[in-house]
Amino acid sequence: MQPKGGFDPNILAFDTSLPQISAAVMSDVILAERDEAMQRGQAERLMPLLDELLKEAGGSLRDLDLIAVGIGPGNFTGIRISVSAARGLALALGIPAIGVSMFEALLDWDGPLAQPAQVLSIEAPRGNAYVQPFRYGKPQSPPRLIDPADPPADLERPVNMTVRGFRADEIAKPFHAEHALIGPSRVAAHMARIAEIRWRDAGFDPAARPAPLYVRPADAAPPSDPPPVILDDA
Repeated sequence: MQPKGGFDPNILAFDTSLPQISAAVMSDVILAERDEAMQRGQAERLMPLLDELLKEAGGSLRDLDLIAVGIGPGNFTGIRISVSAARGLALALGIPAIGVSMFEALLDWDGPLAQPAQVLSIEAPRGNAYVQPFRYGKPQSPPRLIDPADPPADLERPVNMTVRGFRADEIAKPFHAEHALIGPSRVAAHMARIAEIRWRDAGFDPAARPAPLYVRPADAAPPSDPPPVILDDA
C-alpha cells in the first residue's frame, strides 16, 4: 500500500447486502480481496476480515484515504451493518466514505462510464427485479421493482440500450435490446473502482455520508394484537 495522500487513493471497500461479506483493498490495483459466503454473522466477522485484508495489503486503517461501502439494494440488516461501519470508520479516521449501489457494481469494470444507455437489473424477492437506468455510468431515475416477464413500457431508453443483470434477457426482449446475463461478482472490488472514479470527480463532496438505498419497505407487518391499554391513575 502506498503512502497516504498519494495520487492513487488507498481504498477499503466492503459490502454485506448479500448473504456474504465482500471486501477489498485497492490502491490503483486490487491489493487484496475476499468474498466469504454467510447467511448470518456478518456483524461479528466484518471488522476482523477488514483487518486481515489490510495486513495482506501491507497497511492499516491509518493508511486509508477513502472508504467505499455497499448501500444496496439487498438485505436490510446487512445494508445497515456495512453502512454503519463505514460511517464510524470514516468519522474516526477523518476520511470520506462513498456509498456505492449494487447497480453500480454491475457496470463494466473496464469502461464503467462508457455505455450511453443501460438498464441494470438485480434479483429481488419472489422472482422480481430491481432495475435502474444508467447513462454513461450515472443513474437517470430512481430504482424500482418490476416483473422481468412484463417490464413497463417506459423502461425503454434510446437506441443501443443494453440490459445487464438478473433476467436481463426477458427484460430486454420487448425492446429488442442487447442483454448480458450477469450476477454480482467481486462486489467490493467493483465498488472500490467506482468509488475512485467518483472521488476524482470535480463535484465530489467529501462531507457527504453514505445512506442505505431501499427500493421497497421491509418485509414486516405490524402486530395483529391490539395495543395495551394505558391506565390513568389520576
